Amino acid sequence: MGMTALAAGMLMAAYFLLPYAGGGLIQEKRFFGSVPKEVFDAVPARKKERFRGARLFAGAVVLAAWDGVRKGFGFWRFFVRFLAMLYIMELYDIGFFDWVLLCHSNFFPHFYPEVKGVVGPQLFGYNKKTHALHFALYVPVSAAMAGICLLF
Repeated sequence: MGMTALAAGMLMAAYFLLPYAGGGLIQEKRFFGSVPKEVFDAVPARKKERFRGARLFAGAVVLAAWDGVRKGFGFWRFFVRFLAMLYIMELYDIGFFDWVLLCHSNFFPHFYPEVKGVVGPQLFGYNKKTHALHFALYVPVSAAMAGICLLF
């Protein structure tokens, strides 16, 4: 359970760094592909750069897989571990990105004054279909990752 929590924490850290790196440091419009259309349209195009911190996502999966192989996990333990990690990450996305950063903070207007007045509480839930799709897709993805781990 501790390793699952650590790996989920790594996913949340990587997810936390994405808007800061993409929005605040790199300032590349393509990182705003999942924001509401009004926000995307208000954000100006910037210089292209790559965020190396995204490797934390792969690191979390590799760490969780390595630990499970080392401990002799079967399919169901791997499946539950990966599903928990992905569901925790999705809930973090809803709670932190959507509720806090997008709807109740000055994060985006700080870096992009053009979106002042566009972002706010009225945007919460704009992507609920995407979140529902993610929750459904995480089941077969977790099963596939668990199956791959059994090969090692």
